[in-house]
Amino acid sequence: MNRYFHAVRNPMRRPGAERYLLITLLSFALSVSLTRLFLELTGYPQVGSGELHVAHVLWGGLLLFIATVLPLTIANRWVYQVVAILSGVGIGLFIDEVGKFLTQNNDYFYPPAAPIIYAFFLIGVLIYLQVKRPPLSSPRSELYFTLEMLEDVLDHDLDKNEQAEINRRLVNVAQQTDQPELASLAETLLEYCVGEDIRLAPVAPARLKKLENNLRSLEKRHINRGRFRTALALALVLLGIVAVIASISAIAFATINYWFIILQLFRGALGGILIASGILLGVGRERQGLRGGYFSLLVYLTMVDLLLFYYYQFSTILSAIMQFTILMALLYYQERYKDQPASQPTPVSELH
Repeated sequence: MNRYFHAVRNPMRRPGAERYLLITLLSFALSVSLTRLFLELTGYPQVGSGELHVAHVLWGGLLLFIATVLPLTIANRWVYQVVAILSGVGIGLFIDEVGKFLTQNNDYFYPPAAPIIYAFFLIGVLIYLQVKRPPLSSPRSELYFTLEMLEDVLDHDLDKNEQAEINRRLVNVAQQTDQPELASLAETLLEYCVGEDIRLAPVAPARLKKLENNLRSLEKRHINRGRFRTALALALVLLGIVAVIASISAIAFATINYWFIILQLFRGALGGILIASGILLGVGRERQGLRGGYFSLLVYLTMVDLLLFYYYQFSTILSAIMQFTILMALLYYQERYKDQPASQPTPVSELH
């Protein structure tokens, strides 16, 4: 027993784990959204005849089974991207039918199903945000990263950028003195990695990186800080106005219970905070405007939308996407200009 517990060491994060999780989350979200859209457009057809009904939960289970078997049988690193896609789609197809498994009459349209799916997605986002944080560096983690990256040597897929990253990590391990056995291993690997016998592949064209560079270049040419801030301010104000109007309309025509009225009042209050945050941001009080917008959108996405999914079902998806997009834009603005003092509002004449 002691031998078993000694063998179970602290888990090490896999290289590229945050990318694989992001692919899984996007596949999951697209799977649920496209499935609901397809079924709505086609009138909810059934695959099967007579007593048979092949529900898409079975296809989801099949994809999850494949996603489980692949990494257990295939050692190549490319398998993780395939697994990320298959697991995301499989989870989406599986959890989309959660209403059937919570009700005795197999009610696919069970109202709590939508918020359950949304909550499950939020949990995935929280896990992704935790994994996205830079991991603590240690000789073990550096060597785990190196040994996995060296698999590309076997596939003749290691390029010079990856080689430089491996060498940097090995040098860090070789210079530490706390674990001489790991330092010795790092020195041996480093001697091989800098040798002439290692075959390097050409650097793969980073299409996403090229797209990112093009967008940043476009931003520098046409979007300055004042215009960016004004756009964010308008987005917050418009989003707040929509929330207030939707809240008032829902209360005016409400025939639902008391808790629905409370939800709409809370929604309207958040809309007011969004409007105020947008105004503060627009007049140059960036700290207050960004903080108010950030926390109101965070509460909207994690609490209000969760309940709105119960009452409005999957029609809430579009508004949630808009809120998330504005939230990401706020975070990008804050990160982009964090080391620069707040500037004054841009005159209207300069916005054209």
